[in-house]
Amino acid sequence: MAADLAENQYGISWHDSAWIPILNPENVLEYFSQRTNPFYDRTCNNEMIKMQRLDMSQLAMMQGLEYILLHVQHPILFIIRKQHRHSPNQVTALADYYILAGVVYQCPDLGSLVNSRMLSVLHNLTSAFDEAFSYARYHPSKGYWWEFKESESKVPQDNVKKSKKEKSKTAPSSLFQRQHVDLLLEELIKKFPPQRVKVKRL
Repeated sequence: MAADLAENQYGISWHDSAWIPILNPENVLEYFSQRTNPFYDRTCNNEMIKMQRLDMSQLAMMQGLEYILLHVQHPILFIIRKQHRHSPNQVTALADYYILAGVVYQCPDLGSLVNSRMLSVLHNLTSAFDEAFSYARYHPSKGYWWEFKESESKVPQDNVKKSKKEKSKTAPSSLFQRQHVDLLLEELIKKFPPQRVKVKRL
């Protein structure tokens, strides 16, 4: 679990203000390898080459953890890949980091990105349904309707008090509603007449 947390450092960033004005493709790996950078693993092959003062081209001949400069969009964007080298022609990518305007971030993997977007969409949909449900009203004589709340800041205080009193009273059903219900009941009685129960005399 600790290894997973170390690999997924999406919530942090790092930068060194002194380096930002002079960053270029030749020194960006040296900038990334600063001791204060939490994304840099000091057990990598880059560090061994640096200590032995060898050329970085020797990385291809070694095995183990290494960092390479993957993409450059000078002067604003640099992408660095952390990978495990098995042989001169075989590597396994472990993580990508991007340096944007001198600030280092870890790139999220595709699974984390999709999960984040899905959670955001589900949260917004749930909030929308909850808000819509709060406006739905039902009364046996009136049926369903929507009751939208007016902003108290736009309505004068006297009107707010009146509207609260009006809302507290249940509006009686209209003549049209009562007649319509009576007609429906009559049609139902015609279609399904009540059966007379014969009572047996003892």
